[in-house]
Amino acid sequence: MAINYDELIATEYNDVPVSYQDQDVILYALGVGLGRELCNSRELAYVYERHGPQTLPSYASMLIPDDLLRDSGCNVERMLHRSQSIELFRPLPGSGEFLLNQKVVQLSDLGANKGADIEVESEIRRRKDDTVVCVLGSRMILREDGGFGGPPPAARKRHKIPNRDADMICDLPTRQDQALLFRLSGDRNPLHVDPSVAKDLGFESPILHGRCTYGIACHAILKTVCDYDFTLLKSFDVRFSAPVYPGDLIRTEIWQDREVVSFRCRVPARDAVVINNGRCVLSA
Repeated sequence: MAINYDELIATEYNDVPVSYQDQDVILYALGVGLGRELCNSRELAYVYERHGPQTLPSYASMLIPDDLLRDSGCNVERMLHRSQSIELFRPLPGSGEFLLNQKVVQLSDLGANKGADIEVESEIRRRKDDTVVCVLGSRMILREDGGFGGPPPAARKRHKIPNRDADMICDLPTRQDQALLFRLSGDRNPLHVDPSVAKDLGFESPILHGRCTYGIACHAILKTVCDYDFTLLKSFDVRFSAPVYPGDLIRTEIWQDREVVSFRCRVPARDAVVINNGRCVLSA
């Protein structure tokens, strides 16, 4: 079904119930590589309920369903994640019930052979008192949904990485089965598990989820800059620039200028920048 620009740009979902339990945040933490240093009590708190569990701020990205796009006729199985942002107004609890509002804030036509560029804004509120917890921006490329006659994409301002050597570096390995574990947190796109689907989309093998790479980058900042204090993060924005394959080592280069942390993620073995223009704001 072809995209109807006027209908999709006006689409909103309001007061959609979402929830999670402690086992969900523990599974997510394992899926983005925590739990390898159990002698570190601050890391243990993310994977052990007797010490929390504490919830990675990036977990909020898992509370966003694809229903808005799927119900609009978009081919979400051939969708690629372009960027992800989150603004946190209070830390995520270890479990909870929430209400989700979603709306399309940008939709551009890249052409019949290139797809569509779409950005969805998601607001998450506590169900018990309607307090806003966070607002997320998710930008995707819908590879099969271009040519609908919408406007071309507008120029976007990107966060500039400082022109100096990184202040800190964090190396985090991924496992060959990383995508198999991460998909249990809710993203069942076959691109990340089925070799035939991956090759059909132009990849040599299944790639890691963008939301998994996002979580690994968040893990790196928490570990290196925040000593695992998740309450320090106020926002966390990334642009995905190349795929990560399970088994890759991800090197996060970090620059800190007071409360603003700039970062990018590389895969040294392939000399590939996989996340660029990263920006994290810490509480003052």
